[in-house]
Amino acid sequence: MSDIVVEVISQKGTCSAGHKVGDKFTIGQQTSPHICSWAFYSLFPFAEVLQYGGSFPWEHDKNKTTVACPDPQNPVVFELRRSI
Repeated sequence: MSDIVVEVISQKGTCSAGHKVGDKFTIGQQTSPHICSWAFYSLFPFAEVLQYGGSFPWEHDKNKTTVACPDPQNPVVFELRRSI
């Protein structure tokens, strides 16, 4: 199982959790307590696919995907990358 490095690549409006472009987190056996719970719940299914070797057909790079948080008024976009 691979760790997944999560990086904020876009943030518009005001993120209530304070996430900003460039923030990085890791999802693995232990996950950063600083990631917003709402974002984590959105990211988790995608992270699981990458952790266990899967990929997404819409991505050119099989080791990553991009996911947005569920707040449509203040979207934060995260890149998830399998650490290799």
